[in-house]
Amino acid sequence: MSEAATKERTRNILSDKRFKGTRFSINRGEGATYDAGPRKFMVYRDLGIAEATGGAYDAKIVKANPAVKERAAWHKHELEFQMVFVLKGWIKFEYEGVGHVTLYPGDCMHQAPGIKHIEIDHSDDYEGIELTCPGKFQTVEVDPPR
Repeated sequence: MSEAATKERTRNILSDKRFKGTRFSINRGEGATYDAGPRKFMVYRDLGIAEATGGAYDAKIVKANPAVKERAAWHKHELEFQMVFVLKGWIKFEYEGVGHVTLYPGDCMHQAPGIKHIEIDHSDDYEGIELTCPGKFQTVEVDPPR
């Protein structure tokens, strides 16, 4: 990308209303805690991105909670963007129109907005990073695909 194109892209980003009110943020690993979240079979470390971006984005480290074997029903997320990057272990999903997908360390997946899916299983040591836009979004249970 040329220098002029880079400057134009930066101007466009800075004028985007989603970036208004964002601030610098560091979330240190030392002393980090994991809390309960929307899925009982996972625990979550908030990386401070939602607060730093006024809720425009969110980033969390998600780890398996081996004590809970329950899994979520078929569902979809009402959001603009979701990405999963696996740090440790593995996680297996099924997606409508795609089929089964198993992710391993180093794998990165963009989950299309509104795609129906279900988590089938994960390793007890699963750990991944999830990025979303917006930071808060609705999850809606759906019927399994036919």
